[in-house]
Amino acid sequence: MSKPSLGVVAVGNALVDVLTQVDDAFIKEQNEKYGMEPGAMTLIEEVRAVELYAQMPEGIESSGGSAGNTMAGFASFGGKGGFIGKVADDDLGKIFQHDLRSMGIRFDTQPLIMGSKTGRCLILVTPDAQRTMNTFLGASVELTAGDIDKTLISDAQVTYLEGYLFDKENAKNAFIAAAQAAHKAGHRVALTLSDPFCVDRHRSDFLKLVESHVDILFANEEEIKSLFMQDDFEDAKSAISDHVEVAALTRGPKGCVIIGDNEEITVDAAPVDKVIDTTGAGDQFAAGFLYGFTQGRPLEYCAKLGTLAAAEVISHMGPRPQASYSDFLSKAA
Repeated sequence: MSKPSLGVVAVGNALVDVLTQVDDAFIKEQNEKYGMEPGAMTLIEEVRAVELYAQMPEGIESSGGSAGNTMAGFASFGGKGGFIGKVADDDLGKIFQHDLRSMGIRFDTQPLIMGSKTGRCLILVTPDAQRTMNTFLGASVELTAGDIDKTLISDAQVTYLEGYLFDKENAKNAFIAAAQAAHKAGHRVALTLSDPFCVDRHRSDFLKLVESHVDILFANEEEIKSLFMQDDFEDAKSAISDHVEVAALTRGPKGCVIIGDNEEITVDAAPVDKVIDTTGAGDQFAAGFLYGFTQGRPLEYCAKLGTLAAAEVISHMGPRPQASYSDFLSKAA
C-alpha cells in the first residue's frame, strides 16, 4: 500500500462567512423577533438570510465553513490536504473555490448547476467576543454520497467530518460513504461535533456514527455533555473513552483534555492578550491537532499546536489564520 500524499481531507459545508460586530441589544431584538439563539448556530432560509444581511453593520466577508476553516489552518501549518463540499456555480462559489485552491488545498467537487445558491453564514460578534451564527446552507446541503471522491480520501491519512453538515439525510449518507472509503484504505476518520444544538438534533445518529466509524473525536465541553446527556464534564469524558481511539475535548480558557494511548492529557490554553472573536477557535484547534497527528507527533504536542492556533484566531476578527501557523511548530515542542 502506497503512503498517503495528503494529511487530511475534510468533508463539510462550503460556505462564505460574513462577520460583523454588534451590541447585545441587537442580539436580544433578533432573538425576540426570530428566535435567534445567542451564542449558537441557527439555520435560516434564503429570505431570512437576505433580510438579516441588510440589517447587519458592514463587516468582513471571506470563504468559511467550519471544515474549510480547519483546512485553511492545516495548510498554514504546512500540511497538504483536500476538501469535499458543495458550492453553486455562482460568484460566491467561484470565490470559495479560488480561496481554497490558492492555499494548495485540493478541491474538485463539481458545483451545483441549478438550484440553491452558494451557502453563507452570517456571524454576529458581541463585545464579549461571543459569536451568534445564522446559516443559510444553500448548495452545501446538496452534497451526496456520489460527491465523495474515494480516490482523494484514500490518499489522505485522516478524513475529517464536519458535524454541521449532518442536518440533511444526503449528508449523513455522504459521511458513511467517506468513512467507509477511509477505513477501506486503512486510514482514520475524525469527526467534530460542531455545536451542542446540532448534537441535540441528531444525538442518536451521532452516537451510531461515533461507535461505528469514528477514530478521532473533536468536541467542546458542552457538545460532549450533550452527546452523552450528562450534566458533568467528568462523566461525559468517561463515557467517550471506550468509543474512540482519541478524544480531543476543548474547554475554552481551561484548555483541553486529550484521551488516547491509554492516558489522559491536560493542556492549558495558550495565552491571549485580548479575545476579539471566538469564531473558528474549535476549527483551528482541530487544524493544529491534526497537523501534529499526521506528522506522527505525541498527543500532547498535537494539543499544544491546537491551543496555539486557537489562541491566534480568537485574537482577531475572522475564523482563519492571519499569521503563519508554521511559526508555532517550535513553540509547541
